Amino acid sequence: MLEYYNYIKSLHLIFVITWFAGLFYLPRIFIYHIEAQEKPEFESAILSKQLKLMAKRLWYIITWPSAILASFFAFTLLYLMPSWLTQDWMLIKLFFVGLLYLYQYKTHLIFKELQQDQFHHSSFFMRIWNEGATLILFAVVFLVVLKSSFHWIFGILSIVGLAILLMLGIRIYKNFRNEK
Repeated sequence: MLEYYNYIKSLHLIFVITWFAGLFYLPRIFIYHIEAQEKPEFESAILSKQLKLMAKRLWYIITWPSAILASFFAFTLLYLMPSWLTQDWMLIKLFFVGLLYLYQYKTHLIFKELQQDQFHHSSFFMRIWNEGATLILFAVVFLVVLKSSFHWIFGILSIVGLAILLMLGIRIYKNFRNEK
């Protein structure tokens, strides 16, 4: 099975990419759905129906299957390379993957609420929420690429710095939109 290692790794990366694509786009659909409620009733009804359909297809046809397949191929890679489980970078990566699944679970709860026209979050909250997957992606990519040469304190400070920059960008965008 080791001769298939690069194929398995490629499939893992492909499904990680499609998983993140779904996690990046779905909160954007949530933002549009929430903001559609501010439109006149006729427009809101049409937009809501279409955005629910788009979210449902993205979530169940792309995001969840990609998460499952990415995990399947990841477990296969760990089976082939069990020594990775003794390395600090892999344990930290698995922690972030756990956070990603928690993020996806919470996103799933929001998805279910919006499918039932329950609006418990603002579009501003969803813009901030949308950056959760970005932060996890940065952490995981740097861990995998730099492995043990990456000092964990620098990594944490970098993620915090990125979070601050993302929040500033969201704040600037909000101010820009309010001025229009």
